[in-house]
Amino acid sequence: MSTTTAAPSFRPLYLQIKALLERSLEIREWAPGSAIPSEIELAGRFGVSQGTVRKAINALAADNLVVRRQGKGTFVATHTEEQASSFRFLRICHNDGHYEYPGSRLIDLRRGKAGAEVARQLDLKQGDPVLILRRLLEWGGEPVVLDEITLPAALFRGLTRARYETYHGSMYGLFETQYGVRMLKAREHLSAIPADAASASVLGVAVGSPLLAVDRVTLTYGDRPVEMRRGLCNTRSHHYFNELF
Repeated sequence: MSTTTAAPSFRPLYLQIKALLERSLEIREWAPGSAIPSEIELAGRFGVSQGTVRKAINALAADNLVVRRQGKGTFVATHTEEQASSFRFLRICHNDGHYEYPGSRLIDLRRGKAGAEVARQLDLKQGDPVLILRRLLEWGGEPVVLDEITLPAALFRGLTRARYETYHGSMYGLFETQYGVRMLKAREHLSAIPADAASASVLGVAVGSPLLAVDRVTLTYGDRPVEMRRGLCNTRSHHYFNELF
C-alpha cells in the first residue's frame, strides 16, 4: 500500500519580504502618502539582496499598496489620490467610454444592528452595531448609482453625517485618513433586478425598470472584511466596465 506525503511548502524569499512590508504598512509604520525606505535600506534591514527587495516592492505596487515615482522613490498608496482610487474601485463609465469623477450626495446615515447576512459577510456577531450609509452618485447631474453601505461601527467611531459632509475628498479617503482603515481589494457579485418604488424615486426611473445591482465586500489588510455595499446602477446612459488580464 502506497502512502502520499504532502510536499513541503515553499515560499519565495521576495514574497516573505513582501509579507513583512505589508505588516509594516498595516501597523502604519509608514503613513499613507509617505515615502518608504530605499531598496538599499530595506535590503540591509532584512539581510537580503537589493534585487529581492525590488521584487517584493514590485509585488506591492501590483497590489496597489505602494506607488513608484521615478526620481523620487516609493510611496505608500493612498485613497486621497482621487483619480486613481476612484476609478480603481468605481467601475461605472458613460456609454461613450468617457470617465469622470462623480458627485456624491449623502442621503442618510444611521446606526443599526448586524443581521445574519451582514454578520456573515463582515465577520461580526449578530446584533453587533453597524453604521448604514445611503448615498447617491451623480454623473453630470444625472443620478446613476444608489449605494447602501454597511460598516462595522467599532471601526468608525464618531462617524456622523456632519463629519462625512465636511470631509473634502473620496469616501475611502475619509476612511483612510480619519479612521486608519484602508480599502485594499473587493469581491463583487453582479445581478439584474427591477427597481422598487424607493430606488426608482431616487434614481428617476420607472418602478420595475432594470437596474444593475453590484454587491461588494471590501477587504483591508489580512483579507479582513470592513465594508458591505450594494450599489443599484441606472444603466440608461452608463455601464459597468472592467478589464480582465
